[in-house]
Amino acid sequence: MATAVETLGKLERRLTISFPLTDVRTEVEKRLKQQAKTAKAPGFRPGKVPLKMVAAQYGYQIESDVLNDKVGRAFNDAANAAQLRVAGFPKIEPKQESPEGTLSFDATFEVYPEVVVPDLSAVEIETVQAEVSDAEIEKTIDILRKQRVHYHPKGVAGEHGDGGEPVAANGDRVTVDFVGVIDGVEFPGGKADDYTFVLGEGRMLPEFEAATVGLKVGESKTFPLAFPEDYHGKDVAGKTAEFTITLKQLEWAHLPEVDAEFAKSLGMEDGDLVKMRSDIKLNLEREVAGRVKARNKEAVMDALVKVVEMDVPQSMVAQDCERLAEMTRQDMTQRGMDVKNMQFPTELFATKAERRVRLGLILSQLVGDNKLQATPEQVKAQIEDFAQSYEDPREVLKYYYSDRRRLSEVEALVLEENVVNYVLGKAKTTTKAVAFDELMGSNAQA
Repeated sequence: MATAVETLGKLERRLTISFPLTDVRTEVEKRLKQQAKTAKAPGFRPGKVPLKMVAAQYGYQIESDVLNDKVGRAFNDAANAAQLRVAGFPKIEPKQESPEGTLSFDATFEVYPEVVVPDLSAVEIETVQAEVSDAEIEKTIDILRKQRVHYHPKGVAGEHGDGGEPVAANGDRVTVDFVGVIDGVEFPGGKADDYTFVLGEGRMLPEFEAATVGLKVGESKTFPLAFPEDYHGKDVAGKTAEFTITLKQLEWAHLPEVDAEFAKSLGMEDGDLVKMRSDIKLNLEREVAGRVKARNKEAVMDALVKVVEMDVPQSMVAQDCERLAEMTRQDMTQRGMDVKNMQFPTELFATKAERRVRLGLILSQLVGDNKLQATPEQVKAQIEDFAQSYEDPREVLKYYYSDRRRLSEVEALVLEENVVNYVLGKAKTTTKAVAFDELMGSNAQA
């Protein structure tokens, strides 16, 4: 049986559930007898262990399981009878005072809020668009060339030339020996032999690179270097060292020509440069479309969060905080960090978790009210779109359709896209053109 539901706050409720103690004892005894059929103990054949010994070994756990089952069932029955939509998990506490022969518990919980989506025709949303021009294609080709750079001794004649005067300059790869001292004393990390880096990439401090520029092989230079106050090496941060550097090897960068061989290195078997540029454009357009979609989705989600007012169940926020913490722990572990015993403060994830829960409730309401569920055809089309960038599209389809969890992730993406398209179809939208570089430099995530 259950008492009437008490309202403790906007979403918080409480009810008392109770049931006869004899029901618990009867069920415990039934489960103990069932356990006894397979119980093992030294000196007894399986299934012949005395019930008292079975009770001593398994009684506490069985009684705990029975209570959890009884309380859970009683709570669900009471919530259903009261037509309550329970959010999260209830907090169950035994009552201090119960009628004789009765077990009573207080269940404190939250209910789902009422989600009212206002007239979307009054909502203003700015969307973005971007184009892929020839300049972006050429820039991408330059990046691909740099990824395939190879080096030759500078000043030595070869198949591709000599690279010019054998003096270190930006873009050259240099191999050096160096040693640094502070107040005449070498310091840890201040010395290296055969250290290689490319001038102009910013791997070394500016003073170090500036001292290297202009050197010839075999030449040395001594120079002061002031470490920044925020330098990662705390022992030298904010101090000035004196370095001596010796150039041992100097190589110039040769970028491959944009020719048939270059096209072949990108997968064009026939070395067709026109097809190469066409494929690069297609890939860029696919990437741009994805980023535009992400930016516009974020704009829609921001608008929904702004116009739909509601109280968010904190129990659901707490659960999502735990999920985000676990996702962070897994991500850090995959990066090789030992975070097994690290505790993540809840406040680190509270803002993001509340937004996720709020959006989940809004999207659920919109989907239910407007029949925006993902159809099998939409899911298949989305997977086929994923598959376009893979060598064997059939394997991609098999990958998703062989795992219900993966398929659910695609369904969720399609559902969100349905909501975005629905909202954009109702709202007042304006479109802003964004530069390619600005778009590709953004990491929009809804």
